[in-house]
Amino acid sequence: MTTGILTPQDFRAPAILLSGTVDYAMYNNFRAQLDNAPQQGLVIVELSTLGGDPEVARMMGEDIRFHSDMTPERRFVFLGKAAIYSAGTTFMSFFHRSNRYLTRGARLMIHERKLTKTLNIEGPLTTCIANVKATLHEIESSIVIQNEGFENLIRDSRVTMDEVLQKAPSNWYIEAQEAKALGLIEEVL
Repeated sequence: MTTGILTPQDFRAPAILLSGTVDYAMYNNFRAQLDNAPQQGLVIVELSTLGGDPEVARMMGEDIRFHSDMTPERRFVFLGKAAIYSAGTTFMSFFHRSNRYLTRGARLMIHERKLTKTLNIEGPLTTCIANVKATLHEIESSIVIQNEGFENLIRDSRVTMDEVLQKAPSNWYIEAQEAKALGLIEEVL
């Protein structure tokens, strides 16, 4: 169910209210609210976040995708308020573009995943090679996952993957009206 532009009145009583760091505590709160959400009609998911764990955002997003597929009589709609940074934007990417809304003045922030890791090379040479390869595989896999999220975000928009890959390394901030003009969201409230 992804039809029709919604009005501010449709957002009066969101079924799922989330704010703060995207982490396992938010995920547990999200799941509890999702379990109690209406079984038909609009299910508004409101979020404001400065970011957090991208894998938790993906878990929440997969829940939205799964429940959207399982219960087509429900329309899951995202409402981003104030700041939707990093993991919040990842979560938003799981909603169909026509079900993405931002409040006036809200900002999206898109960036590459970050890695902080110390690689200690010590021991037999074959073990050293295995440790280096394992780290390289971790980085390569993370890039694939990151780019899948970027593709979800820009699907049906005017933004190209090249543009995201160019701007994401230096944190790309997008104001709500610009996000609408780029076709990343449906409407600004």
